[in-house]
Amino acid sequence: MRLLRYYKKSVKVEALTTLLLLAATITALLIYNSPLKSVYNYVLDDIYIMKDFSIHTFINDFLMSIFFLVAGLEIKSEILYGNLSSFKKATFPVVASIGGVLVPALIFIFINRNSPFLSGFCIPISTDIAFAVGVFILFSNMFNPALKVFLLSLAVVDDLISIMFIAIFYSLDINFTYLIFAFLILLTLIIANKFFKVESIIYYLLSGICLWYFIHLSGVHSTISGILLAIAIPSKSYSCRQSVLERMQRILVPINNLFIIPLFAFANTGISLTYNIDLTEARPLYMGIILGLCLGKPIGIMLFCYLGNLFRIIEKPKDISWSDIFFVSLIAGIGFTMSIFVSELAFIHNLTIVNIAKTAILISSVISISISLLTIFVYVCIGKFRNKTTNLVNKY
Repeated sequence: MRLLRYYKKSVKVEALTTLLLLAATITALLIYNSPLKSVYNYVLDDIYIMKDFSIHTFINDFLMSIFFLVAGLEIKSEILYGNLSSFKKATFPVVASIGGVLVPALIFIFINRNSPFLSGFCIPISTDIAFAVGVFILFSNMFNPALKVFLLSLAVVDDLISIMFIAIFYSLDINFTYLIFAFLILLTLIIANKFFKVESIIYYLLSGICLWYFIHLSGVHSTISGILLAIAIPSKSYSCRQSVLERMQRILVPINNLFIIPLFAFANTGISLTYNIDLTEARPLYMGIILGLCLGKPIGIMLFCYLGNLFRIIEKPKDISWSDIFFVSLIAGIGFTMSIFVSELAFIHNLTIVNIAKTAILISSVISISISLLTIFVYVCIGKFRNKTTNLVNKY
């Protein structure tokens, strides 16, 4: 999740994030399928930072809360000032995102309607902005800059929907006492922002840790605390040159992109490439994920955009062609980070099924990237053919 304003400013950070993600994933796969597997498992699962918090749990529950805080800050920024700030600006990427969420989920549900894996229907609904933007950057000079804005807006709405689904479907037994404490902390933060004009980043971060703690104890997934904290962060500057939101983004976006996301990938892509079970039993699971991401995403985005434009519910931007939208729909099928995160939640007590789901996510990402590159190759060949034809016509 790379956050719109900073993506526009720094292509280097985007490319580096993608490279780090790839390196972390490949390294984890190599280690896990080597004699070092026991060391990998020991470091992540047997070394505890505090009671009930292994390094793996710390990464998935605490560091990923920062990931969601950054996502929440970006969503807030886009809703207030960016490409989601007006109905006209927001409708096209919002409708595209809804299609890109509903169709993959329906495909997964249909395939798994009679299987025990139905709880994983949220796995294929997300887009990994890091990988998606990384692929886009490789060919950005071939497309209108407005297409990148569309891709980022689409991914931001995807994130928002995924976060809502995590809060609704993947929370455990709720302890309302701790939830009330968390609500009181959130209320205090909002009051500090709106009435006392508090602009201390340290205050909001320390309060955010308390918010995270009580959300964690309440049974609601603790990463939701990142989104709640983002809601309370001041978006306007009262006495400083920049708002708390802007200053927090400046600090957290590099940490998130260059450290947390690659670390999460390393800790969660240690996947065995050999299984001692009959994979036919898990066929609905991996087929639902692969078809949901590789087919459902592009079909959903294209279908909803086309029908919305046809019935004048939305209007396609004039500087973006249908072939451009098709390319974005293909790279939107790279679920990776969020999909892996959801798979951990959906099948939390079954490591074998989690590994199969992660393998399907990796395969889906490779397929989506390959199809995107193939599409670009065809696009370039057609462009060269047209140029040669035009030159021949002009010559004679």
